[in-house]
Amino acid sequence: MQSEQVYRALESAFGFPFTPDQQRAAMLLACFVASDKPQPACILRGFAGTGKTSLVAALVRVVKALGRTVVLLAPTGRAAKVFSRHAGLPAFTIHRAIYRQETFQGEGTRFSLNFNKLRHALFVVDEASMIAMGHPADSGAPAFGSGQLLDDLVRFVYEGEGCRLLLTGDTAQLPPVGEEESGALRAQTLARYGLLVGEADLRQVVRQAEGSSVLAGATLLRRLLAEDFAGLPPLCPDPQGELRRLPAGELIEQLETDYHEVGTEGVLVVTRSNRRANVYNQGIRGRIFGREEALTRDDLVMAVKNNYHWTERAAKGLGPGERLPMDFIANGDAARVVRIRNEHRQHGFTFADATLRFPDYDDFELDCRVLLSTLTSESPSLTREESQRLFEAVEADYAHIPLKRDRMKAVREDSYYNALQLKYAYAVTCHKAQGGQWERVYVDQGFVPDEAMGAPYLRWLYTALTRTTERAYLVNWPAEG
Repeated sequence: MQSEQVYRALESAFGFPFTPDQQRAAMLLACFVASDKPQPACILRGFAGTGKTSLVAALVRVVKALGRTVVLLAPTGRAAKVFSRHAGLPAFTIHRAIYRQETFQGEGTRFSLNFNKLRHALFVVDEASMIAMGHPADSGAPAFGSGQLLDDLVRFVYEGEGCRLLLTGDTAQLPPVGEEESGALRAQTLARYGLLVGEADLRQVVRQAEGSSVLAGATLLRRLLAEDFAGLPPLCPDPQGELRRLPAGELIEQLETDYHEVGTEGVLVVTRSNRRANVYNQGIRGRIFGREEALTRDDLVMAVKNNYHWTERAAKGLGPGERLPMDFIANGDAARVVRIRNEHRQHGFTFADATLRFPDYDDFELDCRVLLSTLTSESPSLTREESQRLFEAVEADYAHIPLKRDRMKAVREDSYYNALQLKYAYAVTCHKAQGGQWERVYVDQGFVPDEAMGAPYLRWLYTALTRTTERAYLVNWPAEG
């Protein structure tokens, strides 16, 4: 099919008149899909409310109607679930799609790059701003391919005959931790792989979004970001609107109301630090849910460090050709506690055995040992010193094994050494929330010193506000803001 025919089909599938930005993007996407040139790639950047999601969903329908395979991917399980809901097809994490798990005797788990057997498939990656360009920060973790996710993604896609890659995302959101920009959304980055890259930007907020005060606030933040604004942004909350100012004295009552109306999984508090999230989590569990134990049934939790042990153990019971919904528990994966038992102290830490249900992976349930000591710590996960102390304590249990290689293998397979590190998930930092959506989002920025104002702060606030699908609350926002 020629690019003009693809464009007409895309125009019809979109269902609304194109804005000028959308028209240019649709023309680019049509040429990209119809191109017979070697290794075409495309980047679609779009701010909140500009119709990027709707345009991508229309493209997916058009390509499917052409009889071609479409593969939807996202950096995290929650982002994949959101993408799947919008696009109408199953979506998977990038890791699950492009890697296969291998186990080497005495060396633990390793994930090698899989082989792309598809032909003329379109790979669409949403939330590509979250793809880190450097090596994984989770040191000591099993290696994934080359250790560079974008490198492996490009290699995997273009290994398939006639396959092509579309990366979509929002450059106003937070970049990956430790990076100043979202490199995966830059044409220069993809061009270094020898790809023929097209790019388009959606900046104009569409008519359907003009009445949204959340999107109006996001649009203002994006404009201030472009202007290098360094003060408190003049947002306009409305007591009855989508964006509301919430005094601290009304916080508990409003949270109780929202938990009742949309459920605990539909509500999130976004903070600027783990310490602040800790205060919220303990307050919510104690004052709203009356929970005194460290962990109870129905608690919402989040993994704060990649874990490969428990899924690997569960996979051993599968038959030929079977595969778990998740290959490993990723940093940021959310879960609900189904059962909790056997809380005890060991090696100077507190542990328990739990059954967790992962809503972003088809409510998959997994039995694992969890580390309760990280639930209320102010560090993101175990500190380097704590990790070393746990390692040394576990290693001492295997001091009777003479060969160091065999001793290290026993440590790597130990349930205490592999205990899943958790935090409560009622309140999280913005990076942990990125890629997800909740009906009600509470944004608590705390005190922001003057020197912290500017682009990083505006990106943080923009990302936090755009996590909601219904309503956002600005907690303790200054009245003169």
